[in-house]
Amino acid sequence: MSSTSPAGRAIGPVVGMIGAGQLARMTQQAAIALGVELRVLAESAGDSAARVVADAPLGDYRDLADLREFAKGCDALTFDHEHVPTEHIAALTAEGHAVRPGAEALVHAQDKAVMRERLTAIGAPCPAWRRITAAAEVEGFAAEHGWPVVLKAVRGGYDGRGVWVCRSAEEAAEVLASGVPLMAEAFVPFERELAVLVARSPHGQGVSYPVVETVQKDGICVEVLAPAPGLDPERAAVAQGIALKIATELGVTGLLAVEMFETSTGLVVNELAMRPHNSGHWTIDGARTSQFEQHLRAVLDLPLGSPSLAAPVVVMANLLGGDDPDVFSRYEHVMAHDPGIKIHFYGKDVRPGRKIGHVTALGTDLDEVRVRARHAAAYLADGVYV
Repeated sequence: MSSTSPAGRAIGPVVGMIGAGQLARMTQQAAIALGVELRVLAESAGDSAARVVADAPLGDYRDLADLREFAKGCDALTFDHEHVPTEHIAALTAEGHAVRPGAEALVHAQDKAVMRERLTAIGAPCPAWRRITAAAEVEGFAAEHGWPVVLKAVRGGYDGRGVWVCRSAEEAAEVLASGVPLMAEAFVPFERELAVLVARSPHGQGVSYPVVETVQKDGICVEVLAPAPGLDPERAAVAQGIALKIATELGVTGLLAVEMFETSTGLVVNELAMRPHNSGHWTIDGARTSQFEQHLRAVLDLPLGSPSLAAPVVVMANLLGGDDPDVFSRYEHVMAHDPGIKIHFYGKDVRPGRKIGHVTALGTDLDEVRVRARHAAAYLADGVYV
C-alpha cells in the first residue's frame, strides 16, 4: 500500500471506485476518516461524487483503455455500479490489479440467469425460473407454475426497471417484442421484503448486518426498517447464514446485499448487489460501522468493523424529488422540528420521483421513529406533512 510521500501524493492506501454516483459520494465520507484516498472514474464533472472527490478523472467505464489509465496508482479497484463489462474486469485482474469484487463474482450481480444457475447449484432458496426466448416458452412455464409470471431482463435492470409481472400470454408477448434477453420466474406470494447486507474480505473474514425490512413503492425502495420488525430470531439467523454462504461460495470481496422475500413458509432470494446498497444507507448513522467504511475495509483486506446497531430502532426514508425543487428552503424547518434527524443529500438536481437523498431517524419505539423519518422526507420533498 501507499506510504508517506511528497506533497500532492497519497499518504495512505488509494482506492479507485469506477462510477461517481451517490454511493461513491458517501464512500468518500468514510474514506476521509479512514485516511484512505478515494479516486472515482466519473462520466461527467457533474456526477454526484465528482462534485466532492478531488481526484475524479472523466472516462467511460465501457472503455478498457480508460479503465487501465484510471487503475494506475490504485491499491484496489471497486465499483459504484455493476455495469462494467465482465471481460474488462477480468483483463484488469490479469494485468495485476486488485479488483474487488472480481469478474467471477460480479457476473452474478450483472447477469440474473447466471445468478440463478449458481444460487440453485449451491442450494440457496430461489423461485422456479427458466431462460425464455418465445411466448410459447412463457406459456409452458405458466402451465407448470401458474400466472402471473415474472419476466426479467437478464442484464441491466434496477429499481424496478427490467421487471414485468405478466398475467397473461398477451402481456408476455408484448414484453418479448422488445427483443431484450429475458428469463421467467414464478411469482412469489411474499409477505414482505427483507435485505441482508454482509461484507467479506479477501482473506475470508465475513460479517453480517442485522436483517432489515425494505418497503417498496413503484419498484423503488422508499423506507428501510432496522432491524426488521417482528422477525423471528431463528429466521433472521437463517437469512444471515444464506447471505454469508452466498458471499463465500461466489468469492465476493467487499459488500454483498441479498434481497429476499419472506413468505409464509420461509425465505426466497430475489436479487444480489455487490457494492454499497440502498438497503444499507441507514448504517451511516445507525450502525457502529457504516456500509461504506465496511466496503473500504473489505476491499483493502483490513479487519472488518462491528456491524451492530447504534440504537434499538433505525429507520431510513429515501428522499424523492417533488414538484418544488427548492428543497433547501425547507431544511430549517426539519432541523428545528427534529434535531435528531440526519439528512443526507446526493448533490443531484431535483426531479419528481428521483432519489436525491435520504433521512435517518434513531430511537427505541418503531412507530415513533418511523413517523419522524417519514415526516422529514415528505416535508423536504414537498413541504407537506404525512
